[in-house]
Amino acid sequence: MTYKLQNLTTGYHVHGKMHVVASNITAQLCEGQLTCLLGPNGAGKSTLLRTLAAFQPALQGEMLLGGKPLANYSSKELATYIGIVLTEKPELGNMHTDELVAMGRSPYTGFWGKLTDDDNAAVDEAISLVGIEPLRHRLVTTLSDGERQKVMIAKALAQQTPIIMLDEPTAFLDFPSKVEVMLLLRRLAHEMNKTVFLSTHDLELALQTADSLWLMNKEELEIGTPADLAASGALSRFFSGPGITFDSQSRRFTILS
Repeated sequence: MTYKLQNLTTGYHVHGKMHVVASNITAQLCEGQLTCLLGPNGAGKSTLLRTLAAFQPALQGEMLLGGKPLANYSSKELATYIGIVLTEKPELGNMHTDELVAMGRSPYTGFWGKLTDDDNAAVDEAISLVGIEPLRHRLVTTLSDGERQKVMIAKALAQQTPIIMLDEPTAFLDFPSKVEVMLLLRRLAHEMNKTVFLSTHDLELALQTADSLWLMNKEELEIGTPADLAASGALSRFFSGPGITFDSQSRRFTILS
């Protein structure tokens, strides 16, 4: 499902005054692609992601989901189109992994939350796709950060939405776990034709795994493939600084001694 932004302005209303974080954003998220949102702290990445996920309203402009304005969807409808994975660790008490993944079925189970055979099949498929069968009966509180993040991705998959949005999914993970999560998300986009959109500070991982990059600062949003943005000099402009140099051929940063 395609998600289009037209002249979007994000921000907040504080004490009756409009505080603009980013403006005039025109872009498109495409199915079958992993898109990474990159930029310095304070650029407005989290605000943009929350706006796209309908956690907060846009100040101006349009967001079109499948050609239909986002405002025309009910909260229940949106929960069948957009799955969200946040950075915060959930406080879940004595919940087991499969129970947490099953919470992804809540948009479909109704008031009492009783799982049907189809719901259970969706949970089983999500656990299998993410490769967390050995964790199925573990208490969530006993999982490592990397294991917990994969469980949260499985929960989003069980929700069976065409779009998955993630806020810093590799934060707090060790490097092997970061790589594993990014490769998993790319595989889900390519093999299941999902629209996967995430914010991240893991620049070099994004350069090696993403199909498309959104480079965001307070003045502009530049969009393209990693190769195109490296060749155009956009990556150097966004991320190079004193003591840092970027090689557009290898797409790697070097710290100068």
